[in-house]
Amino acid sequence: MMDKMSEKPKIVVVGAGAFGTALAAVAAATGNAQVTLLARRQEMVEECYRTRRNDAFLPGIPLPAELAFSSDTAALMDADIVLFAMPSQEHRAAARSYGARIGTDATVVTCAKGMEQSTGRLLTDVLDEELPGHKIGVLSGPGFAADIAKGLPTAMVVAARDSETATELAETLSGRTFRLYPSADRIGVQLGGALKNVLAIACGIVEGAGLGDSARAALISRGLAEMSRFVVAQGGEPDTVRGLSGLGDLVLTATSHQSRNLRFGIALGRDGPASGQGGELVEGAFAASVAARVAHDLGVDMPITEAVAAIIDGRLDVRTALEQLMSRPITQE
Repeated sequence: MMDKMSEKPKIVVVGAGAFGTALAAVAAATGNAQVTLLARRQEMVEECYRTRRNDAFLPGIPLPAELAFSSDTAALMDADIVLFAMPSQEHRAAARSYGARIGTDATVVTCAKGMEQSTGRLLTDVLDEELPGHKIGVLSGPGFAADIAKGLPTAMVVAARDSETATELAETLSGRTFRLYPSADRIGVQLGGALKNVLAIACGIVEGAGLGDSARAALISRGLAEMSRFVVAQGGEPDTVRGLSGLGDLVLTATSHQSRNLRFGIALGRDGPASGQGGELVEGAFAASVAARVAHDLGVDMPITEAVAAIIDGRLDVRTALEQLMSRPITQE
């Protein structure tokens, strides 16, 4: 990963939103690496240096003195690790925009939780295609940006094609309150992160419609079964689904009101699609439609995902969706 083993590795986090800022902060605080947060606007860079905060996305949370900020893409040229922390649907464009600046030996890690809507492809596949020759990894799991940035205990997963790269990434990025577990299952880690957002929307719909905690528990457990079927059909490992990037992330996102996907679902369940789409679509809204489409093509049964996609699109109301789910043929669990 590094050419000069005597030096600390250089990490550049692309995307100065809440999650990107949190990852940059926790990586800088470890002292394991030189970390730069790459923002689009120079005004943000100047404000972050002046206040040592990113109040636009993480209000009131101090950022470590070791963290550097820049709007100059030249920072990518000598990076050993590049974290892509922009939304999933922006990954291909970002890879094309920044690719020429990223050093040939750099490992690029996607930190988004989604699938490319236009192609149905995993984000690591998108980056493999757009950034040939680079090692491509994925970071995912149960962690809210504010909790990470505040130094609250958080455990997540980082996956790469080979265990050695995943372990190097985990050792470099982990700190006193932020622990990464290495994995070689990029497929399972990514699909867990994408599908838990869909299931969080489903749990939000249940809450917004006042259907009770028993319904939420059923959705979480049956949703996990859907996730496992989809992961296996895509070539991932079923055990990954039961770990941090699957079950762990699902429990967090489906039960905490910090989750934008859960809040989006609550609005859908309470007021219908018009309210749920009143603002920018959340990652789970994109993932629902693409996962339903890919699952259909693969012949994978995913009734909850299909119902969420139909509700978001306005093709199905909540009560009808519930009736359809509850009237499905009874089979062995």
